[in-house]
Amino acid sequence: MEKAIITVVGHDAVGIIAKVCVYLADNNINILDISQTIVSGYFNMMMIVDIAESKAEFDTLCKELEEMGKEMGLVIKCQKEEIFDMMHRV
Repeated sequence: MEKAIITVVGHDAVGIIAKVCVYLADNNINILDISQTIVSGYFNMMMIVDIAESKAEFDTLCKELEEMGKEMGLVIKCQKEEIFDMMHRV
């Protein structure tokens, strides 16, 4: 298993989760855990995904997710789990 962390932040709108999940499914990426909240109209989602079966390069996945986010008026970031853990270690 090769885990990555995907975060999605921005103004709430219809179809955010659907669009991100369709992209992940199209790229054979399995969602292991997902959490989302909406606070005062702001959407925030964090996903832990398994990218081991994806045929696309990790950098390509991140770039395409970031571009999708821009098109939707969102910020979408993707990091490998080990990098995320190191950045958030106290």
